[in-house]
Amino acid sequence: MIKSNLYKKISIASVVLMTMSTNAQQVDFSFQNNNLPIEKRAEILVSQMTTEEKINQLKNGAAAIPRLKVPDYDWWNEALHGIGRNGKATIFPQAIALGATFDPVLAERVASAISTEARAKYSISQKNGNHSKYSGLTFWTPNINIFRDPRWGRGQETYGEDPYLTSRIGVAFVKGLQGNDPKYLKTAACAKHFAVHSGPEVIRHVFNAEPSKQDLYETYLPAFESLVKEAKVEGVMAAYNAVYGKPACASDFLLKETLRDKWKFDGYVTSDCGAVGGVSGKLKYVATAAEAAAVSLKAGTNLECGTTYDQLKKAIQEGFITEKIIHERTVQLFKTRFRLGMFDESGTDNPYLNYGLDKIHSPEHIALAREVAQKSIVLLKNKNNILPLSKEIKIPYVTGPFANSNDMLMGSYYGVTSGMVTILEGIADAVSPSSSLNYRSGVLPFHKNINPKNWAPFEAGESDVTICVVGLTADREGEEVDAIAAENVGDKNDLKLPQSQIDYVKEIATKIKGKPLVLVVASGSPVSLEGIEELCDAVVQIWYPGEQGGNAVADVLFGDISPSGHLPLTFPKNIKQLPAYEDYSMKGRTYKYMTEEPMYPFGFGLTYSKTTFDKLNISSTTLKEKQTLTLQVAVSNTGAYDIDEVVQLYINPMEVSGGIPIKSLKAFERISLKKGETKTVNFTIEPDKLKVINEAGNSVWRKGKYQVVVGNASPGALSTRLGAAVPQEAVLVLK
Repeated sequence: MIKSNLYKKISIASVVLMTMSTNAQQVDFSFQNNNLPIEKRAEILVSQMTTEEKINQLKNGAAAIPRLKVPDYDWWNEALHGIGRNGKATIFPQAIALGATFDPVLAERVASAISTEARAKYSISQKNGNHSKYSGLTFWTPNINIFRDPRWGRGQETYGEDPYLTSRIGVAFVKGLQGNDPKYLKTAACAKHFAVHSGPEVIRHVFNAEPSKQDLYETYLPAFESLVKEAKVEGVMAAYNAVYGKPACASDFLLKETLRDKWKFDGYVTSDCGAVGGVSGKLKYVATAAEAAAVSLKAGTNLECGTTYDQLKKAIQEGFITEKIIHERTVQLFKTRFRLGMFDESGTDNPYLNYGLDKIHSPEHIALAREVAQKSIVLLKNKNNILPLSKEIKIPYVTGPFANSNDMLMGSYYGVTSGMVTILEGIADAVSPSSSLNYRSGVLPFHKNINPKNWAPFEAGESDVTICVVGLTADREGEEVDAIAAENVGDKNDLKLPQSQIDYVKEIATKIKGKPLVLVVASGSPVSLEGIEELCDAVVQIWYPGEQGGNAVADVLFGDISPSGHLPLTFPKNIKQLPAYEDYSMKGRTYKYMTEEPMYPFGFGLTYSKTTFDKLNISSTTLKEKQTLTLQVAVSNTGAYDIDEVVQLYINPMEVSGGIPIKSLKAFERISLKKGETKTVNFTIEPDKLKVINEAGNSVWRKGKYQVVVGNASPGALSTRLGAAVPQEAVLVLK
């Protein structure tokens, strides 16, 4: 009896070994042939996986399948303004600063530098067996949500409040990340957070957005549509919140009807981290985790950042989902990995495989970081042309809580580097060795000084100029889990500087004895300067300027570079000018709908020179539907400095009704002008861009009179009063 059982065990073991051997021999590795179509390669590979193996590929931490030579891979990676959370990398200025450049060409250059570093780091990580989170090629970037309310802590991650500006910078950034090879992706970008998502942070997991169809198609979706259709973005991240009653990651309307069917998206959809669990948890849309996994997968969420897709096997057993859907969603994920060249046989034509260590934090990328910071700095005030300062100034004084801060430079979602240059360090390198440069921080950033004795304000009275660096950091405004100094879970309670900083600026103003005070403001969002702006001779907005921020600020303050950034969002005077934060209606928000006069208008930014606009010529003053508008304008630099200028074209209805915007940016171009130089700028506006979104959410040709305005800031008396050029105007009739 014992012998019989022994033979039976040996026989079973032999069958298992034979089966394993047969399976190994039967594996079809033709998916490694990079000459086959992507769709076929993905199908060949995925069709050889078991259902359980497929399920394990649907999570951000995808498991290895050794028998198919599929390595483990983590999809989660960040590259908002440089490779994030993955060791040494160039830290470029924060995304909002890139928006302030109004320069899509520059945005593409930045993203291309980031993807070059990513390829180099990926190659090195693979050789060292590092497959960990943040080491891959699938970047969950960019954030193209609309910065609709300046209280939102994550607004710094966006390109501002305007859908058109956001789409132009976003498309360029995606192209830079993904490269221009017709076959391979350099890296895979991901547009987030889809959709109708911009705070409040404290309720982002539970709120249901019910925007009007007009706001949806005028404001919240255009940038996503542009990135899908124009840039062919490879990924889209579904937001935490619900839209029209359905969680975004389980929304047929968003993921199937809009993304796949209408826009013909052929990439992968990922959830935000933990969002699928929230379908049954915080949003309570379904009762169980298995149902949450099923409705998300069916709607079109290929990948989950989280663990709820572990319930998919149970969902199959309970009839919530079919194996066919699991197969289809897995195939889509592997199409992305094949596009990245992850399973090619040797000797491929992938142009992105040979980047080495010399491409990581290279001198060229460091110089680019400095250039972006220079071009993003916005000069908001320059009384009596106090700026630029002379490098020979005898006693310059630098003070403020962020004058010598690395944290302020970085913003959120940052990398690390040994090359950080603070404002103090940049100024120290810029001024003459004969200058008696002095520094004291003077004030704690977010609360009153503990010691009541403080000599720092008195130094201002003994100096020829005081440069005071104030503002916020990503500790004060940012994502709910990261902004550890924020009282409102990452968001701002108001728009003011912390009271400690306000009091310090006021104290300095009483000590300077008629000497100039230059206020340098670092933030990722609008800061109200009510009560202190009038105390300052110059105000400079520097955002979170990246690792070369100190050098760039010094370049501007001391005149090596004329400031050329323009505000990518409106700076209100105070919180009273804002609608309720929780309200997703656009009424009263942003330059497009705001009727009250803000502190600084959208598109505004001064230079050290003077710009004039002249000779506006439009192709026709009357247009019928399907006719294109072309126009040209002469732009002259009549001052004493070489400058960059941002030429902005707005088309505004002369009769506002039916919820349409008061004014709309339709085109812009950043140009360089030598002193005394004139250039002619040409714009072409296609008929679809002359249409408006009506209350039903339809794009329509609205007959009537429109004002065509070309200048260097959004139209309005405030812009010219603050120093913007007098714009050129014409009347256009749509028939």
